[in-house]
Amino acid sequence: MIEHEQAQEQEQHILEHLTELRKRILITLGTFLVALCAAFLYVEPLYEMLTRDVEGKLQVLGPTDVIWVYFMIAGVIALAVTMPVAGFQVWRFVVPGLSTIERRASLAYIPAIGALFLLGLAFGYFVIYPMVLSFLDSLSHHFITAYTAERYFRFMVHMTVPFGVLFEMPVVIMFLTSIGILNPLRLAKMRKIAYLLLTIAAVTITPPDIVSDILVIVPLLLLYEISVGLSRIVYHKRLTKLELISE
Repeated sequence: MIEHEQAQEQEQHILEHLTELRKRILITLGTFLVALCAAFLYVEPLYEMLTRDVEGKLQVLGPTDVIWVYFMIAGVIALAVTMPVAGFQVWRFVVPGLSTIERRASLAYIPAIGALFLLGLAFGYFVIYPMVLSFLDSLSHHFITAYTAERYFRFMVHMTVPFGVLFEMPVVIMFLTSIGILNPLRLAKMRKIAYLLLTIAAVTITPPDIVSDILVIVPLLLLYEISVGLSRIVYHKRLTKLELISE
């Protein structure tokens, strides 16, 4: 009888967690859709700004291509708006299991999520994207190049959005350190694996030349080391606060 009651309580606990998770996901998706609609209202000026360096007009192969291009542009803007909201919803989901210190410490990182995502987009757009496009243009001097709008913006998204995600590394590591999941010692032990994964990611998204690879690998490795340093600061602050409470 006791085992049956415990099983029911466990099932109810899991159901409550799933309901809460569903709520957080719906809020995040709702934010994305609202931001997508709002960004769509200003998509034409954004299109003109992003194609200001293109000679002539980009081609489309069908009527629906225009819609897909506009959705890609609006989608990136909506993603940038949604990132801090998604971070806050994750915090709200895990907050019942956190102490008062962990709640306050982890909440402070939410505003940085949007800023780092935008910084990553800027790095991809102003550094990586023109570098890769210039390299590919240098290979096509034997051909007649005619960009379609859909492929041009798909290429731009692939060169920018991954860096927006990768630049979230410091805030994610600081958040996980503040709630006790990660610590500087563990990150130091993971350094070789992290370097390997970041190098593979950099080589995958850059042209096959050593200069381009270095221009991407070095900032990513530096970003990891900055994350380790920030984790060390957060870790020591967390230990100090816990010691004060225990006294």
